[in-house]
Amino acid sequence: MDASRKRFLHQHQQQQQQEALGGGLRRGAKRRKMADKVLPQRIRDLVPESQAYMDLLAFERKLDQTIARKRMEIQEAIKKPIMVSFPESPGKQKRKFSSFFKSLVIELDKELYGPDNHLVEWHRMPTTQETDGFQVKRPGDVNVKCTLLLMLDHQPPQYKLDPRLARLLGVHTQTRASIMQALWLYIKNNKLQDGHEKEYINCNRYFRQIFGCPRMRFSEIPMKLAGLLQHPDPIIINHIISVDPTDQKKTACYDIDVEVDDPLKGQMNSFLSSTTNQQEIAALEMKIHETIEYINQLKTERDFMLSFSNNPQDFIQDWLKSQSRDLKLMTDVTGNPEEERRTEFYQAPWVPEAVGRYIYSKVQQRRQELEQVLGIRLT
Repeated sequence: MDASRKRFLHQHQQQQQQEALGGGLRRGAKRRKMADKVLPQRIRDLVPESQAYMDLLAFERKLDQTIARKRMEIQEAIKKPIMVSFPESPGKQKRKFSSFFKSLVIELDKELYGPDNHLVEWHRMPTTQETDGFQVKRPGDVNVKCTLLLMLDHQPPQYKLDPRLARLLGVHTQTRASIMQALWLYIKNNKLQDGHEKEYINCNRYFRQIFGCPRMRFSEIPMKLAGLLQHPDPIIINHIISVDPTDQKKTACYDIDVEVDDPLKGQMNSFLSSTTNQQEIAALEMKIHETIEYINQLKTERDFMLSFSNNPQDFIQDWLKSQSRDLKLMTDVTGNPEEERRTEFYQAPWVPEAVGRYIYSKVQQRRQELEQVLGIRLT
């Protein structure tokens, strides 16, 4: 019985080894992708010219670090609006002057034009046609002081914070998302989030003064914050309308910073989202890994042949011993191979019973396979 069990174990182990070999080949492809690109020192000693490759590898690492840093800088730059001054730079389709504003109010001297005629107002409506400028005419023969109030049309909308909260967060006028981010950073840095009930904020003395409560939920912040947000301050320009024809300052120019789409943002987005270069780089990386693996293989073959040429007899003996050890480790079969190769071993009394058990197990295995295929149970 011991020998029959050994035979069955041997057969089962061979099947497992074949399956492991197939899985190993599949896993080998993944390991090959992760192979080290660095040439081993023994190969560099053998081929001094390979130092040029190592220099290129060091330069590649620096280049990868630089590209990664630049990608992060581009990602940050895309999030920030670009401020420009009128007039816009040439080469791009020019936006209309009025498209940058939500409203325009011109306040003239009330004493000259009276309470009903001293204000000129323009407000954008859904049906408003954009224009490149505004022209306002009023009769008069004396210099007139006027005040222009321009309300910028921020996209996305911006809000001015309550002065107390603005001082606390270090934010004056920003988008709602930026204000919420600054508020969360303040809560996080000052550890105001409740340690047990994470959905609550424990207000410090500044928050209690601003929000009027000792404790609040995160979900309550937008509603409480709405009462602390105001429309941004308008741009105020004080100007004197001169009627003197010899006055050199009849025309005045003012620079106004506005947010416009950066023409480079499209290229930046294309660069970040493009996979063509990444695929090309990945293909080249794969070629490098395969080349390094092939070089290592050639070095192993060279060492093999060199050892054989130096001392063929000792090499063959050592190689046979090594193969024998490997075979024993792979099969992991206990017993006496010299005894098992003789015919007397298979004429022992236990052999008929072992053969019967082996055949019976094979019949049972085949029966199960047929039952699965036919979908019936054989009796």
